Amino acid sequence: MNRPQTFSRRRMLQSSAAGFGSVALSGLLGRETQAGLLAAREPQFPARAKRIIFLFMHGGPSQVDTFDYKPQLEKDHGKPLPFPKPRVQSGATGNLLKSPWKFHQYGESGAWVSDLFPHIAGCVDDMCIVNSMHGSNSRHGAALLELHTGSDTFIRPSMGSWITYGLGTENENLPGFITICPTMTHGGVNAFSSSFLPADYAGTPIGNASIPSDQARIPFIENADGLPPDLQRAELDFVQRMNRQRLREDGSDGDLEARINSFELAFRMQAAAPELQSISGETPETLKAYGLENGPTKNFGRQCLMARRFIERGVRFVQCTHSYKWDQHGDLRNGHSGNAMEVDQPISALLKDLKARGLLDETLVLWGGEFGRTPVAQGDNGRDHNPQGYTMWMAGGGFRGGMTYGKTDEYGYYAVEDKVHLHDLHATMLHQLGLDHTKLTYKFAGRDFRLTDIHGEIVHDILG
Repeated sequence: MNRPQTFSRRRMLQSSAAGFGSVALSGLLGRETQAGLLAAREPQFPARAKRIIFLFMHGGPSQVDTFDYKPQLEKDHGKPLPFPKPRVQSGATGNLLKSPWKFHQYGESGAWVSDLFPHIAGCVDDMCIVNSMHGSNSRHGAALLELHTGSDTFIRPSMGSWITYGLGTENENLPGFITICPTMTHGGVNAFSSSFLPADYAGTPIGNASIPSDQARIPFIENADGLPPDLQRAELDFVQRMNRQRLREDGSDGDLEARINSFELAFRMQAAAPELQSISGETPETLKAYGLENGPTKNFGRQCLMARRFIERGVRFVQCTHSYKWDQHGDLRNGHSGNAMEVDQPISALLKDLKARGLLDETLVLWGGEFGRTPVAQGDNGRDHNPQGYTMWMAGGGFRGGMTYGKTDEYGYYAVEDKVHLHDLHATMLHQLGLDHTKLTYKFAGRDFRLTDIHGEIVHDILG
């Protein structure tokens, strides 16, 4: 007996040559309509921040060369470290290595910043600099995942996914979580995946670290077949009827539901995203401020400008990645100098632009890498990984501006005063968004999970 040939959904979509970018929408799986999972939701209590921009410095900037001034390190340059190094280290290291850069105090707060960041130094009164960060792992992949997901051991939802799960998005035509030029190494997509959360909360990557930011585009929003919108809508309705019929027949299917949602959002994005991705309407002064006219600053400057444009239109979480450049095991002076030159002006422009537009108070800007670096030398002029004590800073979002919080030891190796673990950082960020980190949970595999797992304390002293 001949059985009728089955015609799978995937085969139909691939062979129909329909619109919506030839239906190459699989890269947008996990999006949702405003009326569904990504609908904007009220916070659990009054929030100080509505959205986050995370400026990720992939590789690990050195705290003792940027924001953590250590005069004793300069005095004892070349001497052995007078106390034990960590039991677990990334590699062999030698004696103390002073910073090649001078530090100065800036602003009314008198915060110390090195000569690496002359532009950011002008914004210190809007920044909360935390010099006592610490994590659990000295390897890039694990440390990067701990920063992004709260776990250096297991695959867990990213913080952007947890935040969109808790709050949804404020624009039904855009994803709630966008990551610009993300790294594909050291955890890769796991740094912006939704893991066991519904796929609707996964981050939408725009380009990747190997693509210049001016070539990075939201994928699959252009209708390659040039069909008119009404015909495209009719084709999409036909596909969606088949999808929903399969859903009724098979019962609950999170992946299929995510596909249904992704098609709807992608259709709407075709109208909203092209204008959003074009910066032709920005003033010449704005483009110059972000460094888009200058070769070294052009790439990260565009990321920062796009981050501002995205959050203006209701995207909840935007990540900009400067990848993968801060891992100076050698040639510290040239490496960090070049890195800082690329990001200093754009970050300063972003902070000033957000403030001028009245957005900084409700936007949390977070800066940092997966760990810091050792105050002792690796080779002749490099520094090894150091999760024991390092610097991250926040601006806006209800954090106290003009504040330097916590301390490392006199050489900058270990956090020793007012220590802040990454779990504490996550708990504090969620608090500013109006979310209780102990109650933002999702049941999976028989237990309730959360971004901070069983850890995390809110650092109230750094909040305004």
